[in-house]
Amino acid sequence: MRLIVKAESHDAEQIAALVNVAYRGEVSKQGWTTEAHLLDGCRTTAEDVLRLITGEGSMFLLFKDEGELIGTVHLKRQAEQAYLSMLAVSPLWQGRGIGKQLLAAAELTAQQSWNVSKWVMDVVSCRHELIAFYQRQGYRRTGISKTFPLNPELWSAKVKGLRLELLEKNL
Repeated sequence: MRLIVKAESHDAEQIAALVNVAYRGEVSKQGWTTEAHLLDGCRTTAEDVLRLITGEGSMFLLFKDEGELIGTVHLKRQAEQAYLSMLAVSPLWQGRGIGKQLLAAAELTAQQSWNVSKWVMDVVSCRHELIAFYQRQGYRRTGISKTFPLNPELWSAKVKGLRLELLEKNL
């Protein structure tokens, strides 16, 4: 049975592990969302995920299949909009529409929970296939970008000049 549920504190370690395997490392290369060619290290930690789960105006949604965590997405309220991040699907499950389902559930949940009508996210600007995926889901490029953040305790860049581009979608 497949279902999408809201994460609880005890899910933090599993969420961090899934996000890390979906974005970085050798296993991530089995999927199309990998950043392993751009960045070394972890994307997040269980402690960071726990802070987000328990934070005000913040939640994770989980996509589970027969109780197994397959995908996740983070939502954070920012004034009158919702910021979406860490949309991650297990590399072995990618390409089956799970990311689209999670994204749609995140948008609906943010709209119902916080009465927002705008969703925003940051995407690594050189990830053209990822930007194209979000554009197919109704997001648009804003032309706004910023330098990719440094976090040498968790990750290091393999390429110079990485930037994050802001995408947005209005209801």
